[in-house]
Amino acid sequence: MTLPVNSSRHEASPEQRSDDLLHDRYAIGRVLGRGGFGVTYIARDMQLPGRPRCVIKQLCPKVQDPSALKKARQRFEQEARTLARLGSHSQIPQLLDYFEIEGEFYLAQEFVRGRTLAQDVRKSGVWSEQAVKQFLKEFLPLLHYVHRQKVIHRDIKPSNIVWCKEDGRWVLIDFGAVKERCVAPDYSERSMATHFVGTIGFAPPEQIAMRPTYASDLYALGVTCLYLMSGRIPNEQDYDPYTGELNWQNLARVSDHFERILDKMLKSSTHDRFKSADEILRMLELEDHLETLRPCLSHYPLSQAELEPENLEFVSPLVRTAIAIRAWQARLAARQSHEKNR
Repeated sequence: MTLPVNSSRHEASPEQRSDDLLHDRYAIGRVLGRGGFGVTYIARDMQLPGRPRCVIKQLCPKVQDPSALKKARQRFEQEARTLARLGSHSQIPQLLDYFEIEGEFYLAQEFVRGRTLAQDVRKSGVWSEQAVKQFLKEFLPLLHYVHRQKVIHRDIKPSNIVWCKEDGRWVLIDFGAVKERCVAPDYSERSMATHFVGTIGFAPPEQIAMRPTYASDLYALGVTCLYLMSGRIPNEQDYDPYTGELNWQNLARVSDHFERILDKMLKSSTHDRFKSADEILRMLELEDHLETLRPCLSHYPLSQAELEPENLEFVSPLVRTAIAIRAWQARLAARQSHEKNR
Protein backbone atom coordinates (compact mmCIF):
# COMPACT_ATOMS: atom_id res chain seq x y z
CA MET A 1 0.00 0.00 0.00
CA THR A 2 1.31 3.44 -0.95
CA LEU A 3 0.81 6.15 1.62
CA PRO A 4 -0.27 9.61 0.42
CA VAL A 5 2.57 12.07 0.32
CA ASN A 6 2.70 14.44 3.24
CA SER A 7 2.90 17.53 1.09
CA SER A 8 3.88 19.83 3.94
CA ARG A 9 5.74 18.28 6.84
CA HIS A 10 6.89 21.70 7.98
CA GLU A 11 4.67 24.61 8.81
CA ALA A 12 3.70 26.55 5.73
CA SER A 13 3.65 30.32 5.75
CA PRO A 14 0.79 32.41 4.32
CA GLU A 15 3.06 33.33 1.39
CA GLN A 16 3.10 29.66 0.37
CA ARG A 17 -0.64 29.82 -0.35
CA SER A 18 -2.37 31.57 -3.19
CA ASP A 19 -5.22 33.96 -2.41
CA ASP A 20 -7.99 31.62 -3.49
CA LEU A 21 -6.55 28.11 -3.11
CA LEU A 22 -5.76 26.27 0.10
CA HIS A 23 -2.24 24.87 -0.08
CA ASP A 24 -2.05 26.07 -3.73
CA ARG A 25 -4.32 23.17 -4.65
CA TYR A 26 -7.78 23.04 -3.07
CA ALA A 27 -10.66 25.39 -3.90
CA ILE A 28 -12.72 25.49 -0.74
CA GLY A 29 -16.51 25.35 -1.05
CA ARG A 30 -19.28 25.13 1.50
CA VAL A 31 -18.96 23.96 5.09
CA LEU A 32 -20.11 20.36 5.62
CA GLY A 33 -19.76 20.35 9.39
CA ARG A 34 -18.38 22.28 12.32
CA GLY A 35 -17.50 21.13 15.82
CA GLY A 36 -15.16 21.53 18.73
CA PHE A 37 -12.33 19.84 16.85
CA GLY A 38 -12.45 21.90 13.67
CA VAL A 39 -14.32 22.39 10.41
CA THR A 40 -15.07 20.11 7.46
CA TYR A 41 -15.38 21.59 3.97
CA ILE A 42 -16.24 20.33 0.53
CA ALA A 43 -13.55 21.34 -1.96
CA ARG A 44 -12.21 20.71 -5.44
CA ASP A 45 -8.74 19.42 -6.23
CA MET A 46 -7.55 21.89 -8.87
CA GLN A 47 -4.43 19.87 -9.69
CA LEU A 48 -6.24 16.77 -10.93
CA PRO A 49 -8.01 16.34 -14.28
CA GLY A 50 -11.68 17.14 -14.00
CA ARG A 51 -11.12 18.97 -10.71
CA PRO A 52 -12.82 16.26 -8.64
CA ARG A 53 -14.53 17.05 -5.38
CA CYS A 54 -12.89 16.07 -2.10
CA VAL A 55 -13.41 16.66 1.61
CA ILE A 56 -11.04 18.88 3.59
CA LYS A 57 -10.94 18.45 7.36
CA GLN A 58 -9.31 21.25 9.30
CA LEU A 59 -8.16 20.17 12.77
CA CYS A 60 -7.25 22.88 15.23
CA PRO A 61 -4.90 21.71 18.00
CA LYS A 62 -5.62 23.36 21.33
CA VAL A 63 -1.94 23.97 22.01
CA GLN A 64 0.35 26.98 22.27
CA ASP A 65 3.59 25.52 23.59
CA PRO A 66 6.04 24.56 20.78
CA SER A 67 6.85 21.21 22.38
CA ALA A 68 3.13 20.40 22.70
CA LEU A 69 2.60 21.37 19.06
CA LYS A 70 5.45 19.07 18.08
CA LYS A 71 3.74 16.17 19.88
CA ALA A 72 0.43 17.05 18.25
CA ARG A 73 2.15 17.04 14.84
CA GLN A 74 3.61 13.61 15.50
CA ARG A 75 0.19 12.27 16.51
CA PHE A 76 -1.37 13.85 13.44
CA GLU A 77 1.09 12.16 11.12
CA GLN A 78 0.62 8.85 12.91
CA GLU A 79 -3.16 9.05 12.59
CA ALA A 80 -2.87 10.11 8.95
CA ARG A 81 -0.93 6.94 8.27
CA THR A 82 -3.68 4.97 10.01
CA LEU A 83 -6.32 6.62 7.83
CA ALA A 84 -4.25 5.86 4.75
CA ARG A 85 -4.10 2.19 5.74
CA LEU A 86 -7.84 2.05 6.42
CA GLY A 87 -8.57 3.90 3.18
CA SER A 88 -7.27 0.97 1.18
CA HIS A 89 -10.65 -0.65 1.92
CA SER A 90 -13.32 0.19 -0.65
CA GLN A 91 -15.85 1.11 2.06
CA ILE A 92 -13.68 3.73 3.79
CA PRO A 93 -12.83 7.10 2.17
CA GLN A 94 -9.35 7.20 0.71
CA LEU A 95 -6.88 9.64 2.24
CA LEU A 96 -5.58 11.84 -0.59
CA ASP A 97 -3.28 14.26 1.21
CA TYR A 98 -2.38 15.69 4.62
CA PHE A 99 -0.53 18.87 5.51
CA GLU A 100 -0.06 21.63 8.07
CA ILE A 101 -0.56 25.38 7.71
CA GLU A 102 0.16 27.86 10.48
CA GLY A 103 -0.13 25.27 13.24
CA GLU A 104 -3.40 23.81 11.96
CA PHE A 105 -3.67 20.34 10.46
CA TYR A 106 -5.55 19.38 7.31
CA LEU A 107 -6.72 16.08 5.84
CA ALA A 108 -7.88 15.74 2.25
CA GLN A 109 -10.12 12.72 1.72
CA GLU A 110 -12.16 11.16 -1.04
CA PHE A 111 -15.61 12.70 -1.45
CA VAL A 112 -18.27 10.03 -0.99
CA ARG A 113 -21.35 10.59 -3.12
CA GLY A 114 -24.44 9.13 -1.51
CA ARG A 115 -27.10 9.43 1.17
CA THR A 116 -26.51 8.92 4.89
CA LEU A 117 -28.77 6.73 6.98
CA ALA A 118 -30.02 9.85 8.75
CA GLN A 119 -30.95 11.47 5.45
CA ASP A 120 -32.69 8.30 4.29
CA VAL A 121 -34.88 8.07 7.40
CA ARG A 122 -35.80 11.75 7.17
CA LYS A 123 -36.73 11.41 3.49
CA SER A 124 -38.20 7.90 3.23
CA GLY A 125 -39.29 7.05 6.77
CA VAL A 126 -38.35 4.32 9.22
CA TRP A 127 -37.07 0.90 8.20
CA SER A 128 -38.53 -2.55 8.68
CA GLU A 129 -36.82 -5.11 10.89
CA GLN A 130 -35.88 -7.16 7.81
CA ALA A 131 -34.23 -4.15 6.15
CA VAL A 132 -32.23 -3.40 9.32
CA LYS A 133 -31.03 -7.01 9.57
CA GLN A 134 -29.94 -6.92 5.92
CA PHE A 135 -28.06 -3.68 6.57
CA LEU A 136 -26.25 -5.30 9.51
CA LYS A 137 -25.24 -8.30 7.43
CA GLU A 138 -23.68 -5.97 4.86
CA PHE A 139 -22.12 -3.50 7.32
CA LEU A 140 -20.74 -5.77 10.06
CA PRO A 141 -17.90 -7.21 7.90
CA LEU A 142 -16.67 -3.63 7.38
CA LEU A 143 -16.71 -2.91 11.11
CA HIS A 144 -14.94 -6.23 11.74
CA TYR A 145 -12.21 -5.08 9.32
CA VAL A 146 -11.82 -1.74 11.13
CA HIS A 147 -11.42 -3.48 14.48
CA ARG A 148 -8.90 -5.94 13.04
CA GLN A 149 -6.81 -2.89 12.15
CA LYS A 150 -6.85 -2.08 15.90
CA VAL A 151 -8.99 1.03 15.36
CA ILE A 152 -12.09 2.06 17.32
CA HIS A 153 -14.26 4.35 15.24
CA ARG A 154 -15.85 6.08 18.28
CA ASP A 155 -18.59 7.92 16.39
CA ILE A 156 -20.80 5.39 14.63
CA LYS A 157 -24.19 6.96 13.99
CA PRO A 158 -26.64 7.37 11.07
CA SER A 159 -24.98 10.52 9.73
CA ASN A 160 -21.60 8.74 9.48
CA ILE A 161 -22.81 5.78 7.40
CA VAL A 162 -23.34 6.53 3.72
CA TRP A 163 -25.06 4.42 1.07
CA CYS A 164 -23.40 4.83 -2.34
CA LYS A 165 -26.12 3.82 -4.76
CA GLU A 166 -23.91 3.97 -7.85
CA ASP A 167 -21.64 1.11 -6.75
CA GLY A 168 -23.88 -0.45 -4.09
CA ARG A 169 -21.69 -0.09 -1.00
CA TRP A 170 -21.90 1.19 2.55
CA VAL A 171 -19.17 3.67 3.48
CA LEU A 172 -18.07 4.54 7.01
CA ILE A 173 -16.86 8.12 7.42
CA ASP A 174 -15.54 10.53 10.09
CA PHE A 175 -13.27 8.47 12.33
CA GLY A 176 -13.40 10.10 15.77
CA ALA A 177 -10.05 8.79 17.05
CA VAL A 178 -8.16 11.00 14.60
CA LYS A 179 -9.85 14.17 15.87
CA GLU A 180 -9.26 13.18 19.47
CA ARG A 181 -5.58 12.43 19.20
CA CYS A 182 -4.71 15.42 17.05
CA VAL A 183 -6.33 18.25 19.00
CA ALA A 184 -5.82 17.22 22.63
CA PRO A 185 -3.13 19.34 24.31
CA ASP A 186 -1.59 16.23 25.82
CA TYR A 187 -2.82 12.74 25.00
CA SER A 188 -3.10 11.66 28.61
CA GLU A 189 -5.73 10.62 31.13
CA ARG A 190 -6.02 14.18 32.41
CA SER A 191 -6.48 15.78 28.99
CA MET A 192 -8.95 13.16 27.78
CA ALA A 193 -11.28 14.03 30.65
CA THR A 194 -12.20 17.17 28.70
CA HIS A 195 -12.01 15.74 25.16
CA PHE A 196 -14.91 13.35 24.76
CA VAL A 197 -15.26 12.06 21.20
CA GLY A 198 -18.58 10.65 20.13
CA THR A 199 -22.25 11.54 20.11
CA ILE A 200 -24.46 11.54 23.20
CA GLY A 201 -27.26 9.05 22.72
CA PHE A 202 -25.07 6.74 20.64
CA ALA A 203 -21.97 6.51 22.84
CA PRO A 204 -22.10 3.86 25.62
CA PRO A 205 -21.18 4.57 29.27
CA GLU A 206 -17.53 3.48 29.01
CA GLN A 207 -16.95 5.80 26.05
CA ILE A 208 -18.48 8.76 27.87
CA ALA A 209 -16.13 7.87 30.72
CA MET A 210 -13.21 8.15 28.21
CA ARG A 211 -12.54 4.39 28.13
CA PRO A 212 -13.83 3.26 24.72
CA THR A 213 -13.44 -0.34 23.56
CA TYR A 214 -14.27 -2.19 20.37
CA ALA A 215 -17.61 -3.06 21.98
CA SER A 216 -18.36 0.68 22.16
CA ASP A 217 -18.79 0.69 18.39
CA LEU A 218 -21.15 -2.29 18.64
CA TYR A 219 -23.33 -0.39 21.13
CA ALA A 220 -23.45 2.66 18.85
CA LEU A 221 -24.38 0.42 15.93
CA GLY A 222 -27.21 -1.03 18.03
CA VAL A 223 -28.55 2.48 18.73
CA THR A 224 -28.26 3.19 15.00
CA CYS A 225 -30.53 0.18 14.37
CA LEU A 226 -33.06 1.61 16.83
CA TYR A 227 -32.94 4.94 15.02
CA LEU A 228 -33.59 3.23 11.69
CA MET A 229 -36.70 1.52 13.06
CA SER A 230 -38.05 4.42 15.14
CA GLY A 231 -36.60 7.64 13.72
CA ARG A 232 -35.66 8.61 17.26
CA ILE A 233 -32.48 8.87 19.34
CA PRO A 234 -32.78 7.62 22.94
CA ASN A 235 -33.16 10.32 25.59
CA GLU A 236 -32.91 10.33 29.39
CA GLN A 237 -36.43 8.93 29.83
CA ASP A 238 -35.46 5.79 27.89
CA TYR A 239 -32.94 4.62 30.52
CA ASP A 240 -33.70 2.66 33.68
CA PRO A 241 -32.81 5.00 36.59
CA TYR A 242 -31.77 2.06 38.78
CA THR A 243 -29.69 -0.05 36.39
CA GLY A 244 -28.71 2.47 33.73
CA GLU A 245 -29.85 0.03 31.03
CA LEU A 246 -31.49 1.39 27.90
CA ASN A 247 -35.16 0.35 27.77
CA TRP A 248 -34.90 0.11 24.01
CA GLN A 249 -38.05 -2.01 23.63
CA ASN A 250 -39.98 1.25 24.00
CA LEU A 251 -38.45 2.37 20.71
CA ALA A 252 -38.89 -0.70 18.51
CA ARG A 253 -40.82 -3.98 18.44
CA VAL A 254 -38.90 -6.84 16.85
CA SER A 255 -38.90 -10.64 16.60
CA ASP A 256 -37.67 -12.75 19.52
CA HIS A 257 -34.40 -13.64 17.80
CA PHE A 258 -33.57 -10.07 16.80
CA GLU A 259 -34.56 -8.91 20.29
CA ARG A 260 -31.85 -11.12 21.76
CA ILE A 261 -29.31 -9.65 19.36
CA LEU A 262 -30.21 -6.01 20.00
CA ASP A 263 -30.44 -6.59 23.73
CA LYS A 264 -26.88 -7.92 23.81
CA MET A 265 -25.57 -5.12 21.58
CA LEU A 266 -27.10 -2.53 23.91
CA LYS A 267 -25.98 -3.81 27.31
CA SER A 268 -24.56 -1.02 29.46
CA SER A 269 -21.66 -3.23 30.61
CA THR A 270 -19.05 -4.29 28.07
CA HIS A 271 -18.82 -7.66 29.85
CA ASP A 272 -22.41 -8.45 28.83
CA ARG A 273 -22.11 -7.09 25.30
CA PHE A 274 -20.99 -8.84 22.13
CA LYS A 275 -17.21 -8.93 21.88
CA SER A 276 -16.89 -8.59 18.10
CA ALA A 277 -18.81 -7.63 14.98
CA ASP A 278 -18.26 -11.14 13.66
CA GLU A 279 -20.07 -12.57 16.71
CA ILE A 280 -23.17 -10.51 15.88
CA LEU A 281 -22.99 -11.56 12.24
CA ARG A 282 -22.88 -15.25 13.18
CA MET A 283 -25.93 -14.86 15.41
CA LEU A 284 -27.82 -13.03 12.66
CA GLU A 285 -27.05 -15.75 10.13
CA LEU A 286 -28.19 -18.42 12.60
CA GLU A 287 -31.79 -17.22 12.34
CA ASP A 288 -32.29 -18.82 8.92
CA HIS A 289 -31.45 -22.24 10.38
CA LEU A 290 -33.36 -22.13 13.68
CA GLU A 291 -36.55 -23.80 12.45
CA THR A 292 -34.55 -26.58 10.80
CA LEU A 293 -32.28 -27.12 13.78
CA ARG A 294 -34.90 -27.32 16.51
CA PRO A 295 -36.59 -30.55 15.26
CA CYS A 296 -33.16 -32.07 14.60
CA LEU A 297 -31.89 -31.20 18.05
CA SER A 298 -35.06 -32.46 19.68
CA HIS A 299 -33.72 -35.97 19.11
CA TYR A 300 -30.81 -35.22 21.45
CA PRO A 301 -31.28 -34.47 25.18
CA LEU A 302 -30.02 -30.88 25.30
CA SER A 303 -31.08 -28.61 28.14
CA GLN A 304 -33.23 -25.55 27.51
CA ALA A 305 -30.21 -23.31 28.19
CA GLU A 306 -28.21 -25.12 25.51
CA LEU A 307 -31.03 -24.55 23.03
CA GLU A 308 -30.82 -20.77 23.39
CA PRO A 309 -29.59 -19.13 20.15
CA GLU A 310 -26.72 -17.35 21.88
CA ASN A 311 -25.35 -20.76 22.92
CA LEU A 312 -26.14 -22.59 19.69
CA GLU A 313 -24.14 -20.06 17.69
CA PHE A 314 -20.86 -21.44 19.03
CA VAL A 315 -21.57 -24.89 17.60
CA SER A 316 -21.41 -25.28 13.84
CA PRO A 317 -24.50 -26.57 11.99
CA LEU A 318 -22.49 -29.63 10.92
CA VAL A 319 -21.62 -30.54 14.51
CA ARG A 320 -25.21 -29.99 15.65
CA THR A 321 -26.51 -32.27 12.91
CA ALA A 322 -23.89 -34.91 13.68
CA ILE A 323 -24.84 -34.90 17.37
CA ALA A 324 -28.49 -35.40 16.51
CA ILE A 325 -27.77 -38.17 14.00
CA ARG A 326 -25.49 -40.05 16.41
CA ALA A 327 -28.10 -39.80 19.17
CA TRP A 328 -30.82 -41.07 16.82
CA GLN A 329 -28.59 -43.97 15.69
CA ALA A 330 -27.84 -44.91 19.30
CA ARG A 331 -31.54 -44.94 20.22
CA LEU A 332 -32.40 -46.92 17.10
CA ALA A 333 -29.69 -49.51 17.84
CA ALA A 334 -30.87 -49.83 21.43
CA ARG A 335 -34.48 -50.34 20.34
CA GLN A 336 -33.47 -52.94 17.74
CA SER A 337 -31.38 -54.76 20.31
CA HIS A 338 -34.27 -54.72 22.77
CA GLU A 339 -36.69 -56.10 20.18
CA LYS A 340 -34.18 -58.80 19.16
CA ASN A 341 -33.82 -60.00 22.76
CA ARG A 342 -37.56 -60.14 23.47
